Amino acid sequence: MERELALEIVRVTELAALAAAPWMGRGDKHHADEAATNAMRGMLDSVSIRGTVVIGEGEMDEAPMLYIGEQVGSLQGPEVDVAVDPLEGTELVARGLNNAMAVIAVAPRGGLLHAPDMYMEKLAVGPALAGKLSLDDPIRTTLEKAALVLHKQVSDLTVMILDRERHADLIRSLREAGVRIKFLSDGDVAGAIAPAFAEAGIDLYVGSGGAPEGVLAAAALQCLGGEIQGRLMPGNEEQERRCMEMGLADPHRLLRMEDMIGREDVIFAATGVTPGEFLGGVTMLPDQRAETHSIVMRARTRTIRFIKTLHHLPNKPLLSKLKA
Repeated sequence: MERELALEIVRVTELAALAAAPWMGRGDKHHADEAATNAMRGMLDSVSIRGTVVIGEGEMDEAPMLYIGEQVGSLQGPEVDVAVDPLEGTELVARGLNNAMAVIAVAPRGGLLHAPDMYMEKLAVGPALAGKLSLDDPIRTTLEKAALVLHKQVSDLTVMILDRERHADLIRSLREAGVRIKFLSDGDVAGAIAPAFAEAGIDLYVGSGGAPEGVLAAAALQCLGGEIQGRLMPGNEEQERRCMEMGLADPHRLLRMEDMIGREDVIFAATGVTPGEFLGGVTMLPDQRAETHSIVMRARTRTIRFIKTLHHLPNKPLLSKLKA
């Protein structure tokens, strides 16, 4: 993939974030998601790729755009897989909470796992713990191994987890081990990426979340030198069948980075909608301007760019059209 593509796709997440930002705190996650999706889909037409959506807003009969299998881009340039979450954390935007962002990942055709829309058990870590832990281990063993590698006491570890009833037993085990827990209300991608940023103060991310979000997090962690391991959690025969249709002969096997994003290059971009662990949110400024904070990364070069952008909103014709 051409390196110029990295800066092209960050424009996609910027516009999605700008479109979603006016819905912050309005209690309407559906219109926030719709605004971000429309903006992202429209801006993708300007990107020089022949892209196929492998992770998107759902199946063709469930989503009017950015559905799985949809062709996107200018249809000129490299053939790529595209994984998107136009608004990761719709409820966060609706409630005016932190960690909502617009996300996209791009890899050479065939590189990204066609992750079915179901839960995935996850273990995500930063560079210091990459390759050192296993999702197959009991959580107490995982914590002890992590503490040994990081030269810490178990009680000095900070673990992030989604605040969900399904995690009650896991949370109890974390409490018994004595670690610090940082709860996340939503924002599964941001949570899984957080351990790769030292300033976030997170050592591990554990628990279950969406499988598509696991693939997006894997793309980011590949660029950051971190790691995520996952295991799909099909809840019925229909979901088992869905896994097999997507090429997963054993739906319950341990999925490593190469299973989720392949062994070739991958580009990841995200723009904050509300402030988060490593990105600022959209700030509306006087004179019809707005400020965005984005990150764009490429796995092959391990280049990580933080981009602060000032936008003159009247000069965003697509944004104006969507508002109209």
